Amino acid sequence: MSEIKTTNATAQAVSNSKTKRGSNPISWIAPLVCIILGYIIWRFVLGSAHNFAAPDPDTTHWFWPNHQGPKSSIVRMYEGGIIVPILIGIFLIVFTFVIERYLTIGKAAGTGSIPDFIHQVQFHLANKDITKAIAECDKQKGSVGNVMREGLKTYQEMISNKELTTDQKVLNIQKSIEEATALEMPMLEQNLVFLSTIASVATLLGLLGTVLGMIRSFSALGDSGGGEAAQKLSQGIAEALYNTSLGIGTSAVAIILYNVFTTKIDGIVFGIDESGFTLTQNFASNYK
Repeated sequence: MSEIKTTNATAQAVSNSKTKRGSNPISWIAPLVCIILGYIIWRFVLGSAHNFAAPDPDTTHWFWPNHQGPKSSIVRMYEGGIIVPILIGIFLIVFTFVIERYLTIGKAAGTGSIPDFIHQVQFHLANKDITKAIAECDKQKGSVGNVMREGLKTYQEMISNKELTTDQKVLNIQKSIEEATALEMPMLEQNLVFLSTIASVATLLGLLGTVLGMIRSFSALGDSGGGEAAQKLSQGIAEALYNTSLGIGTSAVAIILYNVFTTKIDGIVFGIDESGFTLTQNFASNYK
């Protein structure tokens, strides 16, 4: 009967884990909103007619007006082309998910030091005081505390269980910890895929924008001659390189913060593994 109950609990844990992973509206709403906001910044802030000496008089070019003579260096990004708003949107996506991951992982880390928390639980287990150990989990308020609490509840149940062998009891504690871990891991890893993908895609998009800008520059060079051609070429190259700088800058930020978050997650996962090892070893040694 205990095996059937464990199987049902595992299935329930997996079901709940899938529900958590699926119910994540920010993962599809945020990128769309950020890309739209990137276009708004590019078109109506950088591309405002007041920022150019010779704004485009043709009102039919509402999507991409052909303004000339930017009044500042930052406004020159507008002339970098249609890839620029996408890159701005991607940078906003990085910013959005950095905030979301910072808040989520910070909450999952809980309060206080994870090693200190585990040592406190080990101390209470050594004194066979399960109630105080569970109270420590409530104080921790993080993923490690949540997993440890579920393990401790099963630990407490197994102490009074006279039907199972010690090995079966330890196995039940392990399964309880695995089920609790299955509920916590999706929350920790959620949306990190955006940062890892952007780390690669942003650079490629920047290079694409540069290539498109160079094509426009050399096309303009072929239509004119003399000093004016050289001026247009140098201006076009400068504008095209804005795409590269935006792409590389966004990629660098995404890579750095992705590594920061994965390091924090690794610390939490290590704490979860250590808590599981602590419970099983303690039970096996104290309740043979």
